[in-house]
Amino acid sequence: MDTQILRTDYAELMQKSYIDYSMSVIISRAIPDVRDGLKPVQRRTLYDMHELGIRFDKPYRKCARIVGDTMGKYHPHGDSSIYEALVVMAQDFKKGLPLVDGHGNFGSIEGDGAAAMRYTEARLQKITQTAYLADLDKNVVDFVPNFDETEKEPEVLPVKISNLLVNGAEGIAVGMATSIPPHNLGEVVAATMAYIKNPNITTAELMEIIPGPDFPTGGIVVNKDDLAEVYESGQGKIKIRGKVEVQKVKGGKEQLVITEIPYTMVGAGIGKFLNDVGSLAENKKLVGITDISNQSSKEGIRIVLDLKKGADVERICNILYKKTKLEDTFGVNMLAVSDKRPETMGLKAIIEKSVAFQREINTRKYTTLLNKELEKKEIQEGLIKAVDVIDLIIEILRGSKSLKDAKKCLVDGDTEGIKFKSDQSKVMAGFLRFTEKQATAILEMRLYKLIGLEIEALVKDYENTKKNIDLYQDILGNPKALDRVIINELKAIEKEYATPRKTLIDNVAEAVVEEAPIVEEPVVFVMDRFGYSKCLDMSTFEKNKDTVYEENKYVINCMNTGKIGLFTDKGNLHTIKVLDVPMCKMKDKGLPVDNISGYDSTVEEILNAYSVDDMKVSPMVFVTKSGMIKTVGGEEFDVAKKQVAATKLGDKDSLIAVHLSLAEETLCLITAKGMFLRFAVADIPVKKKAAIGVRGIKLAPGDKVTDAVFIGAGMNVSYEYKGQEIALDRIRIGNRDTKGVKK
Repeated sequence: MDTQILRTDYAELMQKSYIDYSMSVIISRAIPDVRDGLKPVQRRTLYDMHELGIRFDKPYRKCARIVGDTMGKYHPHGDSSIYEALVVMAQDFKKGLPLVDGHGNFGSIEGDGAAAMRYTEARLQKITQTAYLADLDKNVVDFVPNFDETEKEPEVLPVKISNLLVNGAEGIAVGMATSIPPHNLGEVVAATMAYIKNPNITTAELMEIIPGPDFPTGGIVVNKDDLAEVYESGQGKIKIRGKVEVQKVKGGKEQLVITEIPYTMVGAGIGKFLNDVGSLAENKKLVGITDISNQSSKEGIRIVLDLKKGADVERICNILYKKTKLEDTFGVNMLAVSDKRPETMGLKAIIEKSVAFQREINTRKYTTLLNKELEKKEIQEGLIKAVDVIDLIIEILRGSKSLKDAKKCLVDGDTEGIKFKSDQSKVMAGFLRFTEKQATAILEMRLYKLIGLEIEALVKDYENTKKNIDLYQDILGNPKALDRVIINELKAIEKEYATPRKTLIDNVAEAVVEEAPIVEEPVVFVMDRFGYSKCLDMSTFEKNKDTVYEENKYVINCMNTGKIGLFTDKGNLHTIKVLDVPMCKMKDKGLPVDNISGYDSTVEEILNAYSVDDMKVSPMVFVTKSGMIKTVGGEEFDVAKKQVAATKLGDKDSLIAVHLSLAEETLCLITAKGMFLRFAVADIPVKKKAAIGVRGIKLAPGDKVTDAVFIGAGMNVSYEYKGQEIALDRIRIGNRDTKGVKK
C-alpha cells in the first residue's frame, strides 16, 4: 500500500488545533448555555441525580455516589470538578436559587470548604425537579450520545425560567470569561412575562421590573445610574457595599455592626477584611476603633467594630469603604453560549432567548402530547365500535384458527378460514375495517371491560381525549395560546418560589476620605536579624539607644516621609516607604519586611540597608563575588518602583557588599584562598547601575572574593583569618586590579 505524505504548515496546524481547543473549552466546559443557564458539569450532575431518582421527596444520597455516577456516565473530567459544582449548587450564599439540597457540611460563607464527598449527602430541590427537569419524557429537548456513546444525555435541560439571570454565572475560558450577577426570581419571572406580552419592551422598561442584581448576601448597589448601560450592553461594573448599622452601647459608646457583606467578599474575603481593618488601625490610618470581632453564625453575618467614645463614625465608614473590601466592584460580562457560539448579551437579549426556548420546549411538549392523544383517540374509537359488535367479534375469535386470522378479519374483513354460526355473521364480518392499533387493542381487551360502568368510563375518557386534542391543537396553532400556557407556568413558579429582594439598589455618593496632612518628623527605622522591622520615635530611641543597637541589625535615622533601600545579594534594590513601617513601642516586634516590600527572604539575602535620603548625597560602592567593583551615584536609587535591579551581575555572580562611600576611605578585598588587596576607594570608577563594573582584584583559578572591608582614614581595623588577627589598616595600599598579598 502506497503511503501519501500530507505537508502542512506548522503554524497553520497549531492555529487550527488551538482554535479547536479554545472552542471546546468555551462550549463544553466553562461558559453556560443561555437556554438553561448551566455549564455542562452542572447540567450533567442534575440530570444524573434525576436519573438516580434522588428527588426532593426522596431520601438523601451520598455525594460520592452522585459524583461517581456522573463521572462514569456523562462527565469524564475528574471527580473534583463535579463535586465542586455540586457543592456550589447547594450553597445559598453563592446561588440566588440553590438547585441542590445539601445535607452535611457544604462549606460556609467565611470560606470554609465542604467536607469530603464521602461524608456529605444531597438530593434535588423541589424547584429543580419541577422547573428544571420536568417533561424530559415528552421529547422537549434533544438527547445526544455521551462521551463513549453508551448513554444518552440531554443537550440542554428544559428549564422554565431564565436561570442565567436568576443564578448568574462565573467562568474563565480561553481568551474570554463570563461574569453574570444573580437576580431576584420573582423579578425575572415578572420581566419574562412582560416581554411575552410586549416583545417591543425596552431595556429601560425591563429595568423598572428588574432594577438590578439581587445578591444572596444582600448589600447595597451604589451606582444605580450606571446599571442602564450595564444591562444594555451586557458589560460594565457594579459597585456594591456591605450594610453597616450604628448601634449604641453602654457608656455612651457606639458600635459599627456589619450585617450584610458584598457578594465579592464571600469566602476568604471576610478574613482579609478583618486583617485589613486590623492593619489600618495598627498603622493609625483608621483611628477610633478599639476592637473588631466576627460574631457571624447560622443566623447571618455580624461583624462588630467597637468604637471609642466620640469617634467620627462617618469618617470611619468612609475609610472602610475606601480602603477595604466593604465596598467592592463586581465586573459584569454577560457572556453565554447561544446557537453554539459565545455571545455577550444585554438583559433583553437574555430574556428574549429564554422565551424563545420556552416556546420551543412547549411546542415540542404539546406536539408529543397531541400525538399521544390522537393515538389514544384512535384506540378508544375502536373499542367503542367493538362494544357495539362484541358478539360478532367473539364469534370471529371462536371461529379463527389463529390470532393472525382473527386480526386479518378485524382489519381487512377477510373471513377466509373462519367458521361462523351463520352466513349473516360472515357477511357482517366482511364489512369490519378496524385499524391495526384498534385491532391489537381489541384482541388485548379484557372481558371485564364489557361491564356497563366500564363502557361508560370508556366513553367519558373518549370525550376527555377529544377535549385534550382540541386544547393541544389550539395551543400549537395559536401563538397567543402557547404564550398563555408559558405565562401560567411562570405565575405558578412565582407564587410558590419567589422571595423578597435582598439587595438595595440606590445612588450613593462616593466615599471620600480626606487624608490628614502628614507632619514630617525624624524617626528611627530598625530591623532585627530575623527581618522584623519597625519605626521608633526619637524619644523612645534616645531612652533605649544601647538596647536598640544591641538587638537590631540595622538602625537608620530617617524622616517619616522618606524611604529605606534594601540591597540584596541578587543585585536587587527593594524600597520601603517609612510610612508603611508600623510605629511601635520598644517591646513590640514589628512586621516582617517581606510583608511591606517585594523582598522574599526565601530566595535572596539582605546585604545592607540605607536611607534613600542619605544615598542621594553619597555614592554607593558595589563588590561582587567574582571581584567586580564599581561606584554608582546614589541619586540613581531614588526610584518610584518598589523593586529595581541595583546592579548588573555576570553569570553565577552575586553581590557580597554594598557600601555608602565616605571620603578618604580604602577598601580591602579578601579572597577564599587568603589573598588581601587594599586600595583607595577613589580609584573605583563611577559607573551606571546597569553596568557590571570593573575588576577589583585578579583572582587565581577557583578563587573568589569572600569579604570586603571599608577602612576609614585613621581607623585601626583587625580581621580574623584562620585563627590569626590581621591588621587590615597596616596592609600596604596597592593598585586596583592586582593580585594582592598572601596571608
